[in-house]
Amino acid sequence: MKTVIKEMPYEKVMALKPEKKQKPVRPGLFWRTLMRVLSKDELKSVNFKANYTGMEKLGRKEPCLILMNHSCFTDLMIAQTVFADRPMNIVCTSDGFVGKNWLMRQLGCIPTNKFVTDFVLVRNMKYALEKLRSSVLMYPEASYSFDGTATPLPNTLGKCLKLLNVPVIMVRTYGAFAHDPLYNNLQKRKVSVSADVKYLLSPQEIQAKNVSELNEILRKEFTFDNWQWQRENNVRITEPFRADFLNRVLYTCRNCGTEGKMTGKGTKLSCGACGAVWELSESGSLESVPPQPASFSHVPEWFEWQREKVRAELNAGTYALDVPVEIYMMVNTKAIYHVGQGRLSHSTKGFVLDGCDGKLHYEQNPCASYSLYADYYWYEIGDMICIGDMKTLYYCLPKQGGDIVAKARIATEELYKKYEESTDSRQSK
Repeated sequence: MKTVIKEMPYEKVMALKPEKKQKPVRPGLFWRTLMRVLSKDELKSVNFKANYTGMEKLGRKEPCLILMNHSCFTDLMIAQTVFADRPMNIVCTSDGFVGKNWLMRQLGCIPTNKFVTDFVLVRNMKYALEKLRSSVLMYPEASYSFDGTATPLPNTLGKCLKLLNVPVIMVRTYGAFAHDPLYNNLQKRKVSVSADVKYLLSPQEIQAKNVSELNEILRKEFTFDNWQWQRENNVRITEPFRADFLNRVLYTCRNCGTEGKMTGKGTKLSCGACGAVWELSESGSLESVPPQPASFSHVPEWFEWQREKVRAELNAGTYALDVPVEIYMMVNTKAIYHVGQGRLSHSTKGFVLDGCDGKLHYEQNPCASYSLYADYYWYEIGDMICIGDMKTLYYCLPKQGGDIVAKARIATEELYKKYEESTDSRQSK
């Protein structure tokens, strides 16, 4: 999927008037039918099936909050099909509205800036549920999984459930990540996809539990490992491009520890520094060629090892990111504006973006967000790191190699954890 890009000087972009806030629109039967029809061929190609548990508890016209794990764009097609008979508003990223604001609103979409404190979002969700009598679909992970496991959930989610006070439905997909993993550059693989749809919580159960208990329930529901699922279910991925760009996820060599020299190509992952090679098998295991004593066969274990290394760098005060970037901005939904070049740095003090011949300077504190909007092959332009606030988003595309996107997200998450730990420590004294 592509988007509308315009070249414009930074000062002119900053002079653009912000768009007026709009309330959600209840999607009509025509748009719901259209989405279901457009999803038909894709879901047929993956032999989609849904399994339902406890859904008889939900009234036919009763609005509910639908929470769904997020692996690829097929997730939206699944939701539109499973809930075809139910008007549904969809919480989605604001840059998805660029160039198609009217259409997205007719489809029932509610825009939000990823990983940015959005006080308007809950109000819009309540409006959809209470005034429009429409259900709301939300991907609480807010971003596609990098390594096939769950991404962090906001601690405010339990509080949100209490504020909305409607039935909560959980949708968990199987095979969607294996079919179209984010790292693989939109190259789809022949994998069957299914979903479990279950009635998770009633309004009475939500009110009877505290926020911590609700967050724990949600955390368990969003604990999964798509690579393990693939092995346990003997799902064979035979496509010869299955390891293409896997270096985006596994950016540090397990053999020599060098960062940014990994290459995923065909069925192999290799290190340009020491020459180590791994084969990604049809079952999803990494097999070193030849066998090495220090290696990982499981992608999430390798990714977690990288997280531990980043955590150690943060604790030692040695973590640092400083790269030249192409800078794009979003201030309205008419276009994504390319404003020039600059440098993006990241340290224990947070993000700093400078560019556009000294006209742009933006700083973002580590406590600003629990995770980072980062993407691979963003709108078919390139790998991207996004920072910003409710008014302005800065999309930074690194101009050099090194696969820094995953590490930046990991560092953002670990820095926020350190902030929370220090806050809890101060409050306990």
